Amino acid sequence: MTDTAPRVRFLVLHDYGMGGLWWWVWARSAREVAERLAEVEVVDDPEAVERAGAWDLEEADVDAPVLPGGLGELRDRRDAQRGRPGFGALADRAVVMEAEGDGRRLRQVELTGDGTALRSGPEDWIFNPPVVDLFDPGLPEKEIGREEFEAQWRRARHDESYL
Repeated sequence: MTDTAPRVRFLVLHDYGMGGLWWWVWARSAREVAERLAEVEVVDDPEAVERAGAWDLEEADVDAPVLPGGLGELRDRRDAQRGRPGFGALADRAVVMEAEGDGRRLRQVELTGDGTALRSGPEDWIFNPPVVDLFDPGLPEKEIGREEFEAQWRRARHDESYL
């Protein structure tokens, strides 16, 4: 992609759990948004984009020297990751273990302090925001193989705390 490619306006969300920060971001592609800004997702659901059109959101160009509050910090975080080994290594996969290509969980096994393994899936979660940033260079070292995950899944008991 060249710097002369036309810019398009994207609805961008930084979901921090029980809330989120929203912006309109001008960039050459949705991938460029994810590559340049840490911990964000491009919201492409047509109904959500239409609703957001009525909101008074700040607009920013991904190449601007100064970005609105919050967004600048996410770009700084991404810039600090960019030169590290593993940067973006998981970004182009359709499924990253048990997270979808957009970073949302499919299945999860959590190990508690006492070593108990608890499993949960989408039917257990009220919200399922992206939980991993697939450009994060720290993620590849945490990846485990499918066989190991399946073994942990079989060993784990259902986490009733989500119900």
